[in-house]
Amino acid sequence: MEGTAKDLLLALEGLEREKNIKREDILKTIEDALVSALRKNLGKTAQISAKIDVQNGTIQAFQTLNVVDVVTNPETEIDVETAKKYLSAPKAGDVVTLTQDVEDFSRIAAQIAKQVLIQKVRGIERDNFYKEFKPREGEVVTGSVRRFSDRDLIVDLGKVEAILPYCEQIKKERYTNGSRVKAIIAKVLNQTDLANIGDDPVLSRYKSAAFKMDKGQRGPYVILSRANGKFMEELFKVEVPEISEGIVEIKAIQRDPGFRAKVMVSSIDHKIDPIGTCVGMRGIRIRAVMNELSGERIDLINYSDEITSVIANAIAPAKANFVKILSMTEKKALIIVPDDQLPIAIGKDWQNIKLASRLTGWELEVKSESQKAKEAEEAAAAAQNVLADIEGIGPKTAEILQKAGYTSVEKVASVEPEHLAALQGIGEKTAAKIIESAKAYLNQQADGQEDADDNQEND
Repeated sequence: MEGTAKDLLLALEGLEREKNIKREDILKTIEDALVSALRKNLGKTAQISAKIDVQNGTIQAFQTLNVVDVVTNPETEIDVETAKKYLSAPKAGDVVTLTQDVEDFSRIAAQIAKQVLIQKVRGIERDNFYKEFKPREGEVVTGSVRRFSDRDLIVDLGKVEAILPYCEQIKKERYTNGSRVKAIIAKVLNQTDLANIGDDPVLSRYKSAAFKMDKGQRGPYVILSRANGKFMEELFKVEVPEISEGIVEIKAIQRDPGFRAKVMVSSIDHKIDPIGTCVGMRGIRIRAVMNELSGERIDLINYSDEITSVIANAIAPAKANFVKILSMTEKKALIIVPDDQLPIAIGKDWQNIKLASRLTGWELEVKSESQKAKEAEEAAAAAQNVLADIEGIGPKTAEILQKAGYTSVEKVASVEPEHLAALQGIGEKTAAKIIESAKAYLNQQADGQEDADDNQEND
């Protein structure tokens, strides 16, 4: 018996140390398993308890029966006459406790306890891994490719297998079994997290990858990413000490993973150039980041409090002549660039201007100087034609008015006659007539618009 007790103690200590399961929990599991095994023989409603004495290695089980005059449930009751075998003077209301022989049930109980313990160990390990890795979201880790799940990668991190979904990979990279993979822990999910994902499109892709990986794993699911902007930021922190020290700050990152990225940086010390700091001596710092990302080209953008400067910088490597804000509320802007810079500003498949728009949060449109000049000429010609059609003006007078800055009917209608009379070829009477004609034209346009609106309402 001493050997049994000693073996039991050693087994309990081993489980407690290796699997982080409390001894009390293991004993409770075994006791519950014995009770379950006895109930299969004594009845589902039988009142049974079990007790393990760790010191001497004994296992005892007891059945409790209520003494009654007439037995209605033999699983929980015993009559007075039968109770005399166990009590000297039994009466209704007394309780009889019978010691059960557990030898025949120990093997069954052991099997049940083993299955329950295995499940319990797995559950505790899942909880422990989740608690360990959840706080590590945002940490860069290195692992090796274990296997493939469709286009997703299963990466061995040592303690757990992580998932690098296809949507978080750099598309031009190719992997084989055993390949080294460096990535950031984007998310750590358990079964509850997966059930509560909702309509988030990114997390939905993670959910799909988790289910394809192993339907029976039940978590935790460590989701990795190499396409995440945060991954690039962490790589910069390693290569650029000024970033990790807080002297240089990364304001925003937008990526087309593996091809091009834009990184907006600023410095709290005006003596330190944030772009030069990130590039490093002969480009050694930024090249290290690019090499880790399969040669992804990185545009470093100077941050500014002035939005036009930010937008102009964002289209790098193209140079902007000027930026025109089209709508501050809708965040729309027009960028004018030299003719030879237009292809660079747009980029292949509109990549550069799209990344610039995402980086700034503005809807950006880019045009060359020639395009802008041509549009201005067309607009001027159209405005001149409108003026020429107004009674009393004509093509020649319209040209004079436009050269003087009266480029629209509204401007002509709002001016005083003496201002027009000061122009060459326009007298006072002609000036007054031109202004009256312009006002009449505007009134006619307004009436036509009202009629159109009325017709639309009637329809």
